[in-house]
Amino acid sequence: MITNLTTANFAEAIASPDPILVDFWATWCGPCMMQGEVLHQVDDAHPGAQIGKVNVDEERELAMQFGISVIPTMIVFKDGKAVETVTGLRQDADIIALLRKHGAAI
Repeated sequence: MITNLTTANFAEAIASPDPILVDFWATWCGPCMMQGEVLHQVDDAHPGAQIGKVNVDEERELAMQFGISVIPTMIVFKDGKAVETVTGLRQDADIIALLRKHGAAI
């Protein structure tokens, strides 16, 4: 399931021992829109995948906290810590491999 993350629910979402991929994006960003479609494909094919999305325009504090200067940027979190960051448009196989690399059972 893809979860909309805000400052109110972010800490709880990333605290999981299972990896969660967090996509930092904006509505005006074309590649971000394409990345969103890819993430929905991953979610449809692998319902156990944990995916969150942070709209950088609405959640500027989170974007600043993680030094987001390029979008789309995706960060994998595990046990509350960032374990890997990737930027730019990624395909579904890349997303799945990234999550599996950090222990996702998908």
